[in-house]
This record gives sequence, C-alpha cells and structure tokens, in this order.
Amino acid sequence: MTIAPNISEILPSTDTSATSEIDQEFNWRNCWYPVTFIQDLPKNRPYSFSLYDEPLVLFRNNDGQLICLTDLCPHRAAKLSDGQIIDGKIECLYHGWQFGNGGECLHIPQLPADAKIPAKACVKSFLVTEKQGMVWMWAGETNIADENSIPTLPDLEKPGFVGSEKVSELPFDQGFFIEQVLDPAHIHISHHGSQGNRKNAQPLEMEILESSIAGIKSRFRGTRNPNDFWRYLTFFAPNLVLLNFSIGEKGWEFGLALYSMPVGKNRCRVLTRSYRNFFVWKLKITPRWMIHLGQSKILEEDLPQVLGQQEYIERTQKSLKELYLPLKTSDTILLEYRKWLDRFGSSLPYYQGYATFKTGEKCGKIEKEDVSMARYYHHTQFCSSCSRAHKTAIRGKQIFIGVAIALAALAIMTEDFAIKLLMVAVSLSSVGFAVVAEKIKIRFERSYSRY
Repeated sequence: MTIAPNISEILPSTDTSATSEIDQEFNWRNCWYPVTFIQDLPKNRPYSFSLYDEPLVLFRNNDGQLICLTDLCPHRAAKLSDGQIIDGKIECLYHGWQFGNGGECLHIPQLPADAKIPAKACVKSFLVTEKQGMVWMWAGETNIADENSIPTLPDLEKPGFVGSEKVSELPFDQGFFIEQVLDPAHIHISHHGSQGNRKNAQPLEMEILESSIAGIKSRFRGTRNPNDFWRYLTFFAPNLVLLNFSIGEKGWEFGLALYSMPVGKNRCRVLTRSYRNFFVWKLKITPRWMIHLGQSKILEEDLPQVLGQQEYIERTQKSLKELYLPLKTSDTILLEYRKWLDRFGSSLPYYQGYATFKTGEKCGKIEKEDVSMARYYHHTQFCSSCSRAHKTAIRGKQIFIGVAIALAALAIMTEDFAIKLLMVAVSLSSVGFAVVAEKIKIRFERSYSRY
C-alpha cells in the first residue's frame, strides 16, 4: 500500500525566477580550490590533478616553493606530470623540454645553441599556496586573489583540539557530493551500524538562516526530543560544507569540514577534515591509515546509491524539479543548495540545479562496477599513509610466504625431529601471518559491500 505524505510536508515548488534578489553570476575561476593535504603531496616528483577536466601539475622549485602549471607540454601535448624535476624545473620526459616557475620554457635540448626558444613554447601558470596543512590553487586572475578568503578552520588552531584528514576522489559530480552531505536525513538509514541507527530515523526540523552568492547557512535538529541541540550546516561557495555542533554542558565541540573540488565530469575530489576537543586520545594513538579504513567504509556505504542517482538523472535529461519529491522535514537544506545553483551557477562548465541544469560534455553510463569505485583508486593511491601501509602489507605477505617456503624446505631436509617440528610450526605461523597481511592488503584495495 502506498501512502501519500501530508501535503504540508512537501516543500513548495518554488519558481527560482520569482525572486526579489538580483541574480548574480558566480565566477568559478576567481576562487581558491583545495588540491590535497600537504602530507599527501609526494616529494621530489610532479603531482598531477585537474579542475573541470583542465589538466594541472604541481612541483616544488629549488626554494621549496610550490609551482602549478598546465599539465601539457606545448611541443607534442605530452603530460608534464609524467616527467621529472631537475634543478627546480619540470622536465617533459618525452623530449626534455624544461619549464620554470612561470611556465616559461627554459631549455630545449634539440634546439641549436644560437637559436631562441619560441615564444609559444610556454605553459600557463596558476597561483598556488599552502595554508593550514592544505594546498590551494587559484584558477582565475592572480591580481585579485586574496589568501584571506581561503576557508580555513579557526577551531583547529585552538588548544585542546585534534583533527584527522583524508583525501578521496569519487566517481560522481561535485554537486551530487554536496547534495549528499547536506542531507542529514539519510544518515540513520544509509549508515546504519556505522554512524546511525535506523530506529533514530525521524522528521527533522530544518531552517535556512541565510542564502546568498557566498553560500548557505542552515541548521537542523531532531523532532522526537524537544531538548535536542541544533547542528549547523554551512555551505561556503563553491567547495566547502561545514558541519559543527557543541554540547554546552560538557563543553564538547565537533566539526566536520568537507572540501570538494570538481576534478572533471563525473569526478570529484574530497578533502575531509574532522576536529574535536573530546576523546582526543583516540585520534592521537590511532594510526592515520586505520582511521581511514573506517572512514572509507562510511563513504562507500551509499556510494552505489549516489552513482545510480546521477546516472538516472543524466540519462533522463530532466530537471530535479520534475524528478524529486522533496520533503520539508528531510530535504530543505539540500534543495536550497540546488536552488543556489539555479541562481548563481550559470557560469559553471556543468551543474544540476533544481529547475535548471547544464550537462557539459556527453558522458556515458556510470557502471556500478566501475574500477573507480574500488577503494585503492578512490583513496589509497592518493593517501601517503594508506599507500605506505598497503605497500608494507604487500611486502609483509611476500616475506612471510618466503619464510614459510624456506622453513618447509629445511624441515624436509633436516633429520632432527625436534628441529623439524619447530620449523614446521614456524612455517605454518608464517603462512598465518601471510594470510593476515593479505586481508589487510585487500582492505586498502576493495570497497565495502553490503552483500
């Protein structure tokens, strides 16, 4: 039996054109974008990434300064990130062209000594900076870039606060990620057993406190407990969603910052940073890679749902206004974000608002078995801690197998029964350790599955 919800619980189908505010166009280039955490940046080699499918590369010069260039050699369109760093310059591995801080070509091995380097032999450079443990790049006009506009977290600087950080790259658009994290109603269902409990799913009281070109401020709380505290969700355009709350009587404060960057069509990089001033000893004694295993599981619990959602919406080529049946008690905040895109997102290369959308380049069907869903490809390869732990598990497995084989062979050759028994026991133990190492290795490679 299908029961229709009370009409008062359905959000009004607002016409986004009927607004007293003069719509403005959000300039997506004149913004700071989070690239990665500094501790995850490789040393002594180029680091490739992209913004809206524009290939970019990072490297450090001789002074240790980060340089950001277009990841494309003007000679034959090879990727500079496949090259190497020589004397603070990035060298294309194809023909050895070298480029400096501003993207100027400084050396071409095949050019005669008396010939000038062609003026077009250069690549575009971008402003890049390091702040609060993160790498940020400015995609627009450098003369108006203001580092003070980078959305940092003041609580991280306070004594008594401890944080953790994790980088991932997900196989869906930034808009679908932001919608997901502005949806607290899904937590007790999708993340039952990890972050939530199905029994606690309930109508939520939601309020939009402010909505402007700068972003959205909102808050929510449960309705079952009249004394439930407010949780605050803030969207700082274009790439940060901040969840924070405090439990006053205990003095506990918690924050979860979810930075995102539109890497490309159906690709989104997420930099997660959580912080708190309670139970800090747990974060201090737990290895970073172990924290990430738990966080990756939570992220993967509803990954298939988001992928299926985006695939269907893109295939139908319909607006969310036609496809969604939003509830006032669960969808108010995420719907405000989609309407924000209606009002300010027209300049974006692609976006999905509530009443409007821009598809960008045509993309194929997103398969749920896509390799990008595997944990290794969406997290481990980007994380310095998890990639080291993954390699250690691989080496450990190989060593234990080698020890097991060697001891088994020696046990066969020895005649002393006691020594033979000892070697067999240690060999079997090594096999057991190899199995454990394999299980740990798999946890860095395969995503969580409910079935």
